[in-house]
Amino acid sequence: MWTAVYLATGLDAAQKIEKALKEEGFLVKLKLFCKEDDQDLYEVLIPEFEADEIQAVLFDLEII
Repeated sequence: MWTAVYLATGLDAAQKIEKALKEEGFLVKLKLFCKEDDQDLYEVLIPEFEADEIQAVLFDLEII
């Protein structure tokens, strides 16, 4: 099952996070969460069993 670990504002930001996590060897998907006016929010989705490890990696990469 896939779970969201981060909400990114804009496609560029979401793709940067996706790229960083893929370089660390994780499976990652992006999904448009909501679109309001000129702002898009994207969910960064990962396999649920990797959630704890990915949270640590996001922290180490200074994303969160």
